Amino acid sequence: MESVIEEIYRTQSRRVLATLIRLLGDFDRAEEALHDAFAAAARTWPHDGIPGNPFAWLVSTGRFKAIDTIRRRARFDASQQHIEDSLYTVDETEIGDMEAIEDDMLRLVFTCCHPVIPADAQTAMALREICGLTTEEIAHAFLIPAPTVAQRIVRAKGRIREAKIPYEVPGREALPERLDRVLHVIYLVFNEGYSASSGDEVVRADLTAEAIRLARLLLTLLPHPDVSGLLALMLLQDSRRNARCGGEGSLVLLADQDRSLWDNAKIAEGLTLLAEAMRAGEIGTYTLQAAIAAEHARASAAEETDWRRIAFYYDLLLAAQPSPIVELNRAVAIAMADGPAKGLDLIDAILGRRELQAYHLAHSARADFLRRLSRREEAIAAYETALSLCRQEPERAFLRKRISELAATSERQ
Repeated sequence: MESVIEEIYRTQSRRVLATLIRLLGDFDRAEEALHDAFAAAARTWPHDGIPGNPFAWLVSTGRFKAIDTIRRRARFDASQQHIEDSLYTVDETEIGDMEAIEDDMLRLVFTCCHPVIPADAQTAMALREICGLTTEEIAHAFLIPAPTVAQRIVRAKGRIREAKIPYEVPGREALPERLDRVLHVIYLVFNEGYSASSGDEVVRADLTAEAIRLARLLLTLLPHPDVSGLLALMLLQDSRRNARCGGEGSLVLLADQDRSLWDNAKIAEGLTLLAEAMRAGEIGTYTLQAAIAAEHARASAAEETDWRRIAFYYDLLLAAQPSPIVELNRAVAIAMADGPAKGLDLIDAILGRRELQAYHLAHSARADFLRRLSRREEAIAAYETALSLCRQEPERAFLRKRISELAATSERQ
């Protein structure tokens, strides 16, 4: 039973939280109610059994726990009485209203992306409230101290309260000015699902599915080439999900994946959306990334991949969105097209500028180039650096395997 509750928490807690925020009107109150609801589930479900609709049970229990808490804290406080009364006025049908529930996550995204909240705090809020990452995990992902992340989240919630930001998807006229940040947050959610920053799994399918669903919903509200481009990108990347994990959850690199396991329906939809976005004229960064993903999707075998075309797209992406991450990915594409020596020079230049020093994938890519150049000792050192920075267990297992293979090769020679 404990494992079942843990799975429900992992897959549904963010949706429960989003609905509780709508019903309770406050982030902190909703988070407390969420934890109270799961604590009640841990006490009662082993004896009474799992309810037919765990989501509705958790939302209803959390809301009434919140009412009880308010009663205990301020029985004679008029303002608290007003809050209690407002919570009681919620129609029970609102808890099970699927249309409202489906919109709750999008409401949460738009609330996190409100213009009164600084961009860095928007990102921290989104990863905390939508993905459920801890402050420590967010801090590690962005290479900043955990207390800094915590302060950003607290201040963002304070601004939401002070500005009385409504928990809603804004009207159509206000959507375009918020679009960039909303798309950024949706892609953050997808990336955390597609390649979890820590833990025992390569993929968190609940997050990738939620990000794709949010993008679909957003596309119906605001047809826009950037939304189509992002949705195409996520579908094309997610099409490979079933091939990315081997036995016992091990990581399988793109070149080694069984392409018969790729989801052809998602590829077809992604390619159609990409074509629509490309026809729109101005091509955004998500559309460029989707074009790169499409090159992989079109190749029936790894050796048929058009790496020169991928490198060309990375040139365009680097011009539109300069960043060391894009440079790193471009270096990998150039290495695949022109050999590992060229890729190694490019990565060494990035690291020489003291950029991506704490990014394990930069050291892992460098190690792979060194391995392909038969510079085994240097490759082992680079893999060990990557291992020291990596927090996802399947990736760590892959890095340990590479180190072991290179060490065994060195011993035989």
